[in-house]
Amino acid sequence: MNKKAIEKDYNNKIKLINKLNQFYYNKSKPIVQDFEYDELKKEIFSLEKKYDFLKSKDSPSQIVGHKPSRNFKKDMHRIPMLSLSNAFTEDDLINFEKKILNFLSKDSNFKLFYSAEPKIDGISASLTYKHGKFYKGLSRGDGKEGEDITANLSTIKDIPKIILDEDFPEEIDIRGEVFIQNSDFEDLKEKFANPRNAASGSLRQKKAEDTKKIPLKFIAYTFGYEKGLKINNQYDFLDKLKVWGFKINPLNKLISGTKNLIQNYSIIEKQRSNLDFDIDGIVYKVNDFALQQRLGNVANAPRWAIAHKFSSNKATSLILDIEIQIGRTGALTPVAKIKPINIGGVLVSNATLHNEDEINRKDIRIGDFVTVERAGDVIPHILSVDLKRRPKSSSKFIFPLKCPSCGSKTIKEFNKITKKIDAVRRCSSEGYYCDKISIEKLKHFVSKEAFNIDGFGKKIVEGFWKLKLIKFPQDIFKLDYNKIEKLEGWGRLSVENLKYSINQKRNISLERFIFALGIRHIGLENAKLLSKHFISLRNFQNLTKKNNYNDLLNIDGIGETQVSSIKSFFANKTNVKVLSELGKVLKIKNATLSQSDGILKNKSFLVTGKLNGISRAEVKSLIEENSGTTVSSVSNRLDYLIIGEKPTKRKVESAKELKIKIIKQEEFLQMLNKAS
Repeated sequence: MNKKAIEKDYNNKIKLINKLNQFYYNKSKPIVQDFEYDELKKEIFSLEKKYDFLKSKDSPSQIVGHKPSRNFKKDMHRIPMLSLSNAFTEDDLINFEKKILNFLSKDSNFKLFYSAEPKIDGISASLTYKHGKFYKGLSRGDGKEGEDITANLSTIKDIPKIILDEDFPEEIDIRGEVFIQNSDFEDLKEKFANPRNAASGSLRQKKAEDTKKIPLKFIAYTFGYEKGLKINNQYDFLDKLKVWGFKINPLNKLISGTKNLIQNYSIIEKQRSNLDFDIDGIVYKVNDFALQQRLGNVANAPRWAIAHKFSSNKATSLILDIEIQIGRTGALTPVAKIKPINIGGVLVSNATLHNEDEINRKDIRIGDFVTVERAGDVIPHILSVDLKRRPKSSSKFIFPLKCPSCGSKTIKEFNKITKKIDAVRRCSSEGYYCDKISIEKLKHFVSKEAFNIDGFGKKIVEGFWKLKLIKFPQDIFKLDYNKIEKLEGWGRLSVENLKYSINQKRNISLERFIFALGIRHIGLENAKLLSKHFISLRNFQNLTKKNNYNDLLNIDGIGETQVSSIKSFFANKTNVKVLSELGKVLKIKNATLSQSDGILKNKSFLVTGKLNGISRAEVKSLIEENSGTTVSSVSNRLDYLIIGEKPTKRKVESAKELKIKIIKQEEFLQMLNKAS
């Protein structure tokens, strides 16, 4: 490539990255994925390094972010808000440390300590405090000049408005990240593409009253200008931030040695999907402020810090086939079988296509090259199709109009609530006519929240189905154990264990029994409401005889959709027979109305980790029966955190911070025994 062609390629890349910056920083609407942006940035840096004649004032090596929006008054940062260089591999970290040691004229034995801080994917902000009072708040902007968003920042509860500590500096710019927790984003996902966009859009509201309605959080991590700061290193500064009333990242650590940095990186990357906020890497800062001062900056990034990016959660692959899976409620779910690829350390060979409408909207076809995303524990899905690589012989995927399992007509139902036709196409067969639906119903029947039969998992269901040992739920309680003992992989002991587990579940509460039947639209909460209404199995079975379905509408929480599903269930003769047969082999406990003045009255609980011999659903039921309540997250409203095996570390740490009582499963059960 000649000089002219190189310059043209470089300038096109500069134009593109500035366009991306404008959409990302000013419009809060990124038009490419983060990994694509990082790749473009790397290409620009690589070209500049290779050809010294390439230079642009608009290069990401010269600027940070993008020019501030015209919608807000602008102000200069007293100390620029710099960007960070990126590391992607262990070699990058080794080179980063080597450069530091060379600059400081230190040999390899010199022990450097780093403050390792997980990088939250939010919006950077700088908060100016004068004499302990929050005075002004600026966005990052282009790093030199930011938007004055003081009024909007003032609505965030995490930002202290007055700090009275004697050791708080006379003046300081506290810097950190504004973000939205993933759990809070659930209520906003109709308006925004992701939590970062939601945070950015909320901070750019013209009226602070509108920003106040959004659950924004703030985590502090550094400072800019300071006058009177009496701290010598970054890690102590983070500790002091907590004393002053700021929140800091609970995963921050002080680490020495690149091997230990890598080890910590691997641990946090595994925890990433369980966090309630998005992180895209870990920032390593030389801990000693004196060394930071000596190292200084290069271009628009500090020499003493680097961002270690996580491996991409997206990749490109080829669709080999599209298969249709059939669920318990008859829903047809298309799944793309893709050429196996490694995404974030996990080998992926399947990606969900959601439904027929999604396939048509994105025009996804067999033989397409597609971008696949895997975010945490979420099932991998297809983001987009590379139309440039589509073969000429390609043809549209036609969704089956007949069920691939039983041949019944597939239908799209009209939703009376939304007044729209459902996106999901379903098998129209009822009861246990469709084999695939039957297998999924049986899997649901033995699942944790239903009968919770220990050692009777999905693979056992599929295996016994193929051998014609089970077809209906009642068959589980009539198994031929002599026949099972002769099967490969089974022996006397394993059969005895299975027999014991099944017999243990012959006694079950009415609410869990109703839930286990797998009636569409009847979840555990609805099953609980129905059990309190019917009280006994006999009353539930007699529903068809009395034909008083409309009475169910008087139950608070039960609507027309649920009533219609119950009516369809009882209209099927096979379902009625299954119900009758189960009544003969099981002892179904009558529903007991929860006490209004039980031992757990005014106490709230949350469970984390795996419990022994009892499901979370059963624990929840016990709590409610004794007048207690359950909550979904750790907060000031929580009284007790019940921990089982391998509890979520974040929940335990948050509970400790809030001084919430942490108890084990045994302690919880002892609380109940006091009542008896």
